[in-house]
Amino acid sequence: MRFAYVNLNGDGKLKDGTIVKAIRVHAPGGPDALRYEDVERPAPRPGQALVKIEAAGVNFIDVYQRTGRYPVATPFTPGQEGAGVVAALGAGVTDLTVGARVAYTNVMGAYAEYAVVPADRLVALPDGVTTKQAAAATLQGMTAHYLAKTTYSLKSGDSCLVHAAAGGVGLLLCQIAKLQGARVFGTVSTREKAALAHDAGAAEVILYTEQDFEAEVKRLTNGTGVDVVYDSVGKTTFEKGLNCLKRRGLMALFGQSSGPVGPFDPQVLNAKGSLFLTRPTLGDYIATRAELVQRAGDVLGWITSGTLKVRIERELPLAQAAEAHRLLEGRHTTGKVLLIP
Repeated sequence: MRFAYVNLNGDGKLKDGTIVKAIRVHAPGGPDALRYEDVERPAPRPGQALVKIEAAGVNFIDVYQRTGRYPVATPFTPGQEGAGVVAALGAGVTDLTVGARVAYTNVMGAYAEYAVVPADRLVALPDGVTTKQAAAATLQGMTAHYLAKTTYSLKSGDSCLVHAAAGGVGLLLCQIAKLQGARVFGTVSTREKAALAHDAGAAEVILYTEQDFEAEVKRLTNGTGVDVVYDSVGKTTFEKGLNCLKRRGLMALFGQSSGPVGPFDPQVLNAKGSLFLTRPTLGDYIATRAELVQRAGDVLGWITSGTLKVRIERELPLAQAAEAHRLLEGRHTTGKVLLIP
């Protein structure tokens, strides 16, 4: 359906009159708060590009925003990770062309047929990477990259504990940590997930449903502990994870899939061996265009060469976004879930 006008809607975005589909959240809530609706296709402003989305990645941050744990003004279109083809360019954009294959992250609105993205947040895809692979690895791949190469720069002889080792970030982080020469410990909930984590590079895989991961880490390290814990789980793993660290070890708490960590006394870090604690987020590790291109270049280059394997667990139509969130929240996924417009 086509209308011969261009206007501004209540969200302040320029529209070109074409009706397309998007997921909208009008109020925080459960998965059913994700509504598949008609919207007007946005038009790019100066410095922006219009991207025809071919795949959108589903991530826990989308869940946090949908539920209101991370407040977002409503109504909004969720989705922080997408890949597709440039459909139009705003004024002043000179380093992109219509038809170019691109990916991006940390820009809201990927659960849609079309999204407007700042041009300097887009990265070009090499010929050896599909848009589905890019949508599966841009946010989570660069997260794994900064964790293993910057937050704690792993090297040969180091050891790390990766929680949710068969999840989207977990499988990528295990691979990158092994590439760095580290001994990788991973926690998972099932034997199927254990096999995936092991194949991704985890030398030691702990089934936390059958074993106490703290006791196992201490046993496997002869009581020494690991150099760094990468924790995306939060509430249920945080305290025991601190006990898995060596003296002056680092806790990198980068998610909270089980809930937020409660009030914390920094004196605990002293008592447990002068530990370090950080709560990193991807945006601060790709804040500049140069750092974004460098991290994305590494991740996409590894995918092209086959060094980094991307596991796409499931592809669902965009209209089934609610089901994708149910699967993610229910811990029923290994690897990545994509929405396909």
